[in-house]
Amino acid sequence: MTVFESIQDTSNQAIDKGEEYLKKSHEYYKLKVFQQLTMSISLVLKSLLIGGLILIGFVFIAVASAIAIGNMLDSFSLGFLIVGLIFMVFSVIIYLIRKQINSKVIQSLSKTFFE
Repeated sequence: MTVFESIQDTSNQAIDKGEEYLKKSHEYYKLKVFQQLTMSISLVLKSLLIGGLILIGFVFIAVASAIAIGNMLDSFSLGFLIVGLIFMVFSVIIYLIRKQINSKVIQSLSKTFFE
């Protein structure tokens, strides 16, 4: 075997290894994208289901609370007004701490995304 044949054989092996590496990398990234996509869809679906049920529960609790407060104050409109104001206060508090909520969400999602 001459030097040129040896160099050609070595370069052919390097090309084969490079092509194999590219194929394996492509397969890995396809699997990683699939994993992240399924996790994201699952998270959104679970959030919608749980959030919807919690929302329905809050509506019933709010109406019951407003009726109870209205009975105590002998004015249903005042009861509903008080419950509405309570929700407005909670909304303002959540608006004020929105940056902390965003950072917590980003931290938790980055752990699953980059693992």
